[in-house]
Amino acid sequence: MSWFQLLTRPGWWALLLTMIAAGPLARADSAARDAFDQGVQAYQAGGFDQAAAAFREAATNQPAPGVLHNLGNAEWRAGRAGAAILAWEQAQWLDPFNPDTRGNLRFARKAAQVEGPELAWYELCSAWLPGHWWATVAAVSFWLAVALVLLPGVFRWRKADWQQGAAAAGLALFLLTLPALAGVHGRSRLGIVLQKDTPLRLTPTTQAQVLTKLPAGEAARWERRRGNYVFIRTGNAGGWVEQAQFGLITGGN
Repeated sequence: MSWFQLLTRPGWWALLLTMIAAGPLARADSAARDAFDQGVQAYQAGGFDQAAAAFREAATNQPAPGVLHNLGNAEWRAGRAGAAILAWEQAQWLDPFNPDTRGNLRFARKAAQVEGPELAWYELCSAWLPGHWWATVAAVSFWLAVALVLLPGVFRWRKADWQQGAAAAGLALFLLTLPALAGVHGRSRLGIVLQKDTPLRLTPTTQAQVLTKLPAGEAARWERRRGNYVFIRTGNAGGWVEQAQFGLITGGN
């Protein structure tokens, strides 16, 4: 087989791109494992600041519920309640089924005397599954319903009752996912105040009037950003805080 034939074979370029991408992905996995192991060793030795830094590096390279859960543990032991609650919220975003993470959040909020975020009913429904699952369920159910409706006519198959029933079920499931998808979007704007006595300002400047001071761990909704400040809204007030003092549960601003 000539080089030209090899290079023009179907799937060759996909294989080549996979091989090119495998190197960085493998290095990221290795870096995440090394950082996680370092975090475990530091945590066991009582070096909670070092453990938090290592777990944070591991989560940056490869976000995973277990890594974020351990990051929350280290942040809490290091005395950073806001960062701990944020890490556990991020872990719960990826894995809402973990009872240990839920228990840690309840304990931390009670100890810090802060409330959890106020959620609409559709946001509560969206928390039943990991956020990215809802998009998959919606896509699969929608295209399954479309296929069962269209394909019998295209291929001249005889329509069966089970096909119509499955198409109706798929469409119903798709419609049921729409509120949950709206809930995922709404929850993606939730965040946590990271530092104790964070000033909530009237305008996005250091000289602005301070409306109130927020406790570490306070939940709020991100609305917009201006320079190094973000406008957030808590259950009682709205105002500007420095971006570094607020973290979204989705991991970015």
